[in-house]
Amino acid sequence: MKTLYPFVISTLVVTFVGCNPSPKATETSKETTEVTKKIITLTDFKKIKGVDNIQDVPFQLFTKLDSVHFFMAPSKNADHLKVAKNKLDNYYGFEEFDDFYAIHFSIDNNISNSIEAFVLKSEFTASFDLTLEGKDLYEIRSSLLKKTQDFKNKSFRKFGTIAEVSVQEFKIASKNRIDEVLVKNPKVKLKDGNWVYTENGKETTIVQHENVHTEDGMLSNEYIGQSPTLNLEIFKEESPEVYDMYYSFYTIKPEVNFRTFTGGYPQIIPGKNWISYVNSNNDVGSDFTINKYAEQVSDQENLLYINFTNFKIADHKKAFWADNDTFYAEVFPTNSAPAKGKNQKTAYIKIQLKPNLF
Repeated sequence: MKTLYPFVISTLVVTFVGCNPSPKATETSKETTEVTKKIITLTDFKKIKGVDNIQDVPFQLFTKLDSVHFFMAPSKNADHLKVAKNKLDNYYGFEEFDDFYAIHFSIDNNISNSIEAFVLKSEFTASFDLTLEGKDLYEIRSSLLKKTQDFKNKSFRKFGTIAEVSVQEFKIASKNRIDEVLVKNPKVKLKDGNWVYTENGKETTIVQHENVHTEDGMLSNEYIGQSPTLNLEIFKEESPEVYDMYYSFYTIKPEVNFRTFTGGYPQIIPGKNWISYVNSNNDVGSDFTINKYAEQVSDQENLLYINFTNFKIADHKKAFWADNDTFYAEVFPTNSAPAKGKNQKTAYIKIQLKPNLF
């Protein structure tokens, strides 16, 4: 019996040691992993042709972070680098993955020194996902109140209030709009490439506005409808060579005459002879304009012009007046843009002018 004890004790010791791995082995393994981790710089990323035309970019990316991470592959296990954001940096998106965007990035804004990198979706917002959240809707670049132009005041608070509203409020308010709904005059028809007004068998051609005719090409004009209040026929005029479009107003009787124009789809308030419009500014943001039509001089008196900076107009035909002081419009954030298979996020705003502003 005594000869069995050493065997049993020996077995227990072996078993105990076998079930408890050496802590030194774990530390050694950990140290080995850290030593083999690759340290990279921007020069390690794939070189690509830089973006020289913004129109070739599928979508842009924006971030509020002070620094972002560039990965060498669309994987969180890939080698990556923390990069400080420069206010002049542009992040051009070219492909979308589950958790990443593939971007083209110009180092120090040098197009000839551009790379491909992969960035986390969690650190960026794509142009098609931008919203008005956090935007100062009151911010303006300039204004005009009657004859007083102002480039110093940068807030709309001087003129009224502005706020984002729900689509439900927008739709309910649109049912009670007070501006005219333009209806086409059945006596105005397109004939042989020209708009012709016909009455009692007599045809009168409505000639395009000569002041916006270009030397490089003919203008195309589209009949929009009639304003019963102003007794004017309205056409949209545009040209492939001219970025801007115009909405031109014509009298028909006793003869055809050009009267005035607007830079966007007109909203006309009966009884006040107000003609307002909103459109995206070529430079930044959008324009909100209110004029008063003076029939005697075939001209408009400037009442109000505002250049808002943080949104653009989505569809100026959908803008409307709910009452004499309340205006609604459909908008997008200024940097918002659609991408292939991706639509911009629509928002709705309500502008309320101060009573008796004019």
